[in-house]
Amino acid sequence: MRRLITTTLLVSLYFIFSPFVHSEYKVKLSEDQEISFGGYIKVDSRYVDGDVAYRPFWIGTGQVLDESKSQFNMNVAETRLNTKYKHGEVTGFVEIDFLGGGGNEIVSNSHQPRLRHAFIKYKDILAGQTWSTFMNTSAIAETADFAGATVGLVFIRQAQIRYSHGNFKFAIENPESWGGDTSSDVLPDIIGRYDFKGDWGGISVSTLVRQLNTSLEEKETSVAGSVAGRINVGEKNDIKFQFHKGELGRYVGVAFAPDLIGNEVESTTSTLVAYRHFWNDSLRSTILFGKAVSDLSDLDRSQWSVNIFDNLTDKLTYGFELGQFRVDDKDADSNYAQFSLTYKL
Repeated sequence: MRRLITTTLLVSLYFIFSPFVHSEYKVKLSEDQEISFGGYIKVDSRYVDGDVAYRPFWIGTGQVLDESKSQFNMNVAETRLNTKYKHGEVTGFVEIDFLGGGGNEIVSNSHQPRLRHAFIKYKDILAGQTWSTFMNTSAIAETADFAGATVGLVFIRQAQIRYSHGNFKFAIENPESWGGDTSSDVLPDIIGRYDFKGDWGGISVSTLVRQLNTSLEEKETSVAGSVAGRINVGEKNDIKFQFHKGELGRYVGVAFAPDLIGNEVESTTSTLVAYRHFWNDSLRSTILFGKAVSDLSDLDRSQWSVNIFDNLTDKLTYGFELGQFRVDDKDADSNYAQFSLTYKL
């Protein structure tokens, strides 16, 4: 028995530290226990030119410059690693990437690891940190820019407890009164979602209800809705779309607008549409447009892009993308070009 445990441990350690781990590779520990490994290595080369300052990927806000500026940079920070553990009906999943900052470009170009996901799943219950139930990941377009047009996305990971039954999901998730008094957050965010699925694709309809706490110790109820999905066009092409409206705050646009402006709840409308076309079995292009506007703060941001991707092998993909990010409320914009090389582990 001791020899079996030792052998299993050595095999597991080999695959944990081996550079040739593939996502579909599984280490079977017993009849109902296994460990699998995944992730990817991504190399990005990015050029930005305009009066919105360089960023490694666009988010819902941007620094407007006094005059136009150009910058080129290469990095591997989006690289991520994950491990999944299964023991009967219990699954545990942990994932990190290297967008946590740190390091420098003088000597080492080090990047600190950052926790993305850490959750437990047992039957119909999920508990831990992962994508919000309000977010439809199947409606995210394929882009070189990380996530692409984040101004139009619900894009948030946080701790939660989720119950799934068929196409219905219900969750309580971590509250945060961004712009208000977070120390008075005592009620979780509540999310209900229903997924429609078929050969034609899939669409989710979601509702978000929250209690926000202002700096004056007043409590405000906020409500928002979302419709998002992917529609298949022919055998391989697809249209991905998202429409979100209401008191969305931190849930949409990646830091686009806070939940509260002063002591009033902010209202946001965001949209995204992307069409992906396959030119042959592996060569494909996506054209997309995303936009978000807010009510109280009068923010207006948008992004468009067009790209082309191809597979060198079934694990190695390269892509080239051109696009523009606009801070429309300040009449500023920057164009960007990005080349990416991704090796799926």
